[in-house]
Amino acid sequence: MMSLSMFLGAIGPLQVALIIVVVLLLFGGKKIPELMRGLGSGIKEFKDASKEDDSKENKKEDKK
Repeated sequence: MMSLSMFLGAIGPLQVALIIVVVLLLFGGKKIPELMRGLGSGIKEFKDASKEDDSKENKKEDKK
């Protein structure tokens, strides 16, 4: 199985440009900001949920 560092090392500027072109062709220029907004809000919700989960676990450990 490839490690993350090997995968990231295999991606060069040409591959990044190719990925950007493909995304633009698939979704168009107008949909990209909507997709990024959705992705950003999803990441924010995930972080908030993980912080809440961590604080609940810390409270349980404090009670013991």
